[in-house]
Order: sequence, then C-alpha cells, then structure tokens
Amino acid sequence: MAAKVQELLHSSRLRIYTSDDVVGVELGGVVKNVIAIACGASDGLGLGDSTRASLMTRGLAEITRLGVALGANPITFLGLAGVGDLMLTCTGDQSRNRALGKRLVSGETAEQVVSSQNAVAEGYVIVKGVPALKENLGIDMPIVEAVYRVFYEGSDFMEEAERLSNRASKEEFEGILP
Repeated sequence: MAAKVQELLHSSRLRIYTSDDVVGVELGGVVKNVIAIACGASDGLGLGDSTRASLMTRGLAEITRLGVALGANPITFLGLAGVGDLMLTCTGDQSRNRALGKRLVSGETAEQVVSSQNAVAEGYVIVKGVPALKENLGIDMPIVEAVYRVFYEGSDFMEEAERLSNRASKEEFEGILP
C-alpha cells in the first residue's frame, strides 16, 4: 500500500519516501511539537542559536528514547519524520508550536495564544500526556518535563532553562544505544 501511495504522489516537486515504522513516524511527528515550544521560548528569551541547536539535538534524543522504549526503529528519527520535521518545526516562522513558546515568554498565557491561533499548537495538547507515558516507561525526557511544568505547574521558561543547564553530567547516548 505504501508503495502504491508513493507511486501516485511522487513527482518532481514532491518526493515521497516510505517507512514501515509507524510508531517511529507517529512519535516523531507528535513529540517534536513539544521541543518546538521549548525552542520558541529560547528564541523569545534571546538565548541564541547554540541553545536552540542544543534543545533540538537533546530533544531528538528524548524522542528517540521514547520511540525505542515503544518499539520504534531508532534510525527513523534520523530521517524526515525525525530530524527533518524537528528542524522545520523548531526553526520555521510558520510553526504554531514555536510561536507558542515565543509568545509565552513575551507575557501571554498559553490559553491566550492557543485561542488566537487558527490551528491548534499540538504540543500544548500532547505534552500533558507525555510525562505519564515516560514515567511508565522509565525514560528521561527533561525538555518535555520542563515544558509540562511551565504549562501545568506554574513554572517559567527561564527557571526551566536554568534547571536544564544544571542537570548532572552524563553520557550523550545514554538510554538510546545498547
């Protein structure tokens, strides 16, 4: 079926790739929205390009840990459904989730931003369920947890940025590779 759809839609203006990793593709497409909120907040706070790149890279590690725990192929997250989608959502000026993060640090509430957008910033909706999922699986997702604390526990992004910066040192690929 995937090959048929690819054949129908593929053109010189639209390249279509297939994947049999449904779990990985879905998780990459969902959790990247939470990371984009953090990147938008970082941009809004003026924390710089290096901070955004770190959030994106470590966010990809969080997405991959979650995916591996749920049976996804870790290689999926190096493709369009992982790095590709994450890069666009975290840096694009039309990203609703990045805009949500930027507007939150300018003083608006999440409810004000979400109600003013034409389409839902998915990260706001899904972040509520991810901490429980990560707890059940026993994986580390500090960026997602930080966004959750901002939305649901009254924390602010600068406080969370400091918390993330002051975490204990560890191996870069811990929890991802065997």
